[in-house]
Amino acid sequence: MYNSDTPTRAELPSSKQLLRSTILAAVAAVVLLVAVVLPAEYGVDPTGIGRVLRMTEMGDIKQQLAAEAEADATQPPAATVPVTPKAPAQAVAPQLEWRDEMPFTLTPGEGTEIKLKMVEGAKAQYSWVVEGGQVNFDTHGDAPGKSISYEKGRGVASDEGVLEAAFTGNHGWFWRNRGQADVKVTLRTRGEYTDIK
Repeated sequence: MYNSDTPTRAELPSSKQLLRSTILAAVAAVVLLVAVVLPAEYGVDPTGIGRVLRMTEMGDIKQQLAAEAEADATQPPAATVPVTPKAPAQAVAPQLEWRDEMPFTLTPGEGTEIKLKMVEGAKAQYSWVVEGGQVNFDTHGDAPGKSISYEKGRGVASDEGVLEAAFTGNHGWFWRNRGQADVKVTLRTRGEYTDIK
């Protein structure tokens, strides 16, 4: 049976060539680890390349979801957690109309995000309510080189208040349905923002 010719000693790489290839492979692995893996998996970006490639945001979301899942695992089921009504940060004038209303449905395990484009110091009044269950939420903001978390909640059926932008950028909410059935969330907003997405 013939498989292949045995290479001669002259055809084999030298120890120096093997060492150089090993060093180059190790350097490439470290560069990929620092520039791609750390930002994309853990939200750690020591070089700034991950933010340019938009991988840091992905890592931040993964870390947030992991923390949320860990917190859910250590808490009792949402059905046993009492939901207390929260006083709004500012009184809602009943005669004012909402500027935008955005209803959406979340299946079990699904999450979604809605953000308002705001300038620093701008205020937006909001109210959201969940039909058919409860959700986990994170009210936060981001801009190039900036991020802030305003409030987080688990097993919440509604929230309302005033969102004041800490800096110019996108500010809004991330919701996740950790229940066993679909839920419908309706967000209503009005105030000082230029866009909602």
